[in-house]
Amino acid sequence: MTSRTIPKPREYQEYEEKPYKCKECGKAFKHRQSRHTHEKIHNGEKPYDCKKCGKAFKLRQSIRRHERIHTGEKPYECKRCGKAFRYHHNFQKHERTHTGEKPYRCKHCGKALSSLRYCRIHEIMHTGEKPYKCKQCGKAFNCPSYFIKHERTHSGLKPYECKQCGKAFSCASYIRRHERTHTGEKPYKCKKCGKTFSCSSSFRKHERTHTGEKPYECKQCGKAFSYSRSFRSHERRHSGEKPYKCKNCGKAFSCPNSCRKHERTHSGQKPYVCKECGKAFSSLTKFQRHRMKHTGDGPYKCKDCGKVFDCPNYFHCHERTQSGEKLYKCKECGKAFSFLCCHQIHEKSHTGERPYECKQCGKAFTYLSCIRKHERTHTGEKLYECEECGKAFIYPSNVQRHMIMHTGDGPCKCKDCGKAFDCPSSLQAHKNTHTGEKPYQCRTYRKAFSCPSSFQNHEKTHNGE
Repeated sequence: MTSRTIPKPREYQEYEEKPYKCKECGKAFKHRQSRHTHEKIHNGEKPYDCKKCGKAFKLRQSIRRHERIHTGEKPYECKRCGKAFRYHHNFQKHERTHTGEKPYRCKHCGKALSSLRYCRIHEIMHTGEKPYKCKQCGKAFNCPSYFIKHERTHSGLKPYECKQCGKAFSCASYIRRHERTHTGEKPYKCKKCGKTFSCSSSFRKHERTHTGEKPYECKQCGKAFSYSRSFRSHERRHSGEKPYKCKNCGKAFSCPNSCRKHERTHSGQKPYVCKECGKAFSSLTKFQRHRMKHTGDGPYKCKDCGKVFDCPNYFHCHERTQSGEKLYKCKECGKAFSFLCCHQIHEKSHTGERPYECKQCGKAFTYLSCIRKHERTHTGEKLYECEECGKAFIYPSNVQRHMIMHTGDGPCKCKDCGKAFDCPSSLQAHKNTHTGEKPYQCRTYRKAFSCPSSFQNHEKTHNGE
């Protein structure tokens, strides 16, 4: 009677004895060779050197995979679309974009994800754990790939070179994204609206505009965010950390985008050029909003007026102005507001609380945004630029009012000349220019003004402001 090996049940395989234990960390393995391979992590041994670039590897299979970067070999080809991949795990991930399969589930919230790596990164978000720490600057990361990318900012290493234009990159994902700018390839398609993306991270972010998912929650105040970048910027508001400094004037910022935008006020650089009309923009968001004028395309469209928005917050704000809905009511006086921020500012008018003080002149403010606006009166900085004529403004509200002159799209319209305004008080001030009425009179010089802002500016000349 011939004996044959009976396959062990899967349950037994999963919990089978692992007799080979690592002396350093106690991790157990089924096979001696697996333990030996693992031990190289602790002793730092990297016996396999790449002949092309000199990079060293712990494992033979790792150097074989790495060599494909130099040779351009892509042995894994998708049968559905013909796309080829260097690495098997990338091929498997890609196949799931066709099937929609998400086999990995989060232990904490049950969310399904398409790759084990995404699942592990997602799970760490719940615990807040950041096990990968930079020896140079102490910055910690929850994901090994982010950690490796960060380390290259110190070393300046850029091992990935584009064959088309020669541009070099610090990590493989950056060069893949860059290569698509040459090919025009957009492999990631949204099932909801059909929009396509060249980059998986942009695609995942876009999906959240449909689902409303906000996976990043602040432990300090409980506020949730759709995007990690917004979440990190918000965290810095609590800590007061401003790690990004302007090279020209030394001004510090909590967010890299804000720093880059600010630096362009010095250089005058406008890197985003519209292919339709040739107009150039200093910021990506302004450029994207401008593009929507040509395409009429945006993820958020108002059912009443057809206006499109690229940002859900702006869209919801617009909807409330259309409907007149006022969700937020003051407990003191009963006044209702469309927006939470307006409600919070109003409530401080009852308490008299002004926690934000200007270091330059000592003036105190009820709200953080107010002091930021005020500080620009000292620096003269004008961050907000008109998309039509390029005129710059200190405050976003000023550029919004100014834009109405170009678009003619304002709720308050002058019957005499058709000019549009964003609020009744601005319209009334404008009407005074037709009638010649000047209701705002200076008590010192008896000088009269048709507009309250002109009157206020004049009064400052007396106060020495």
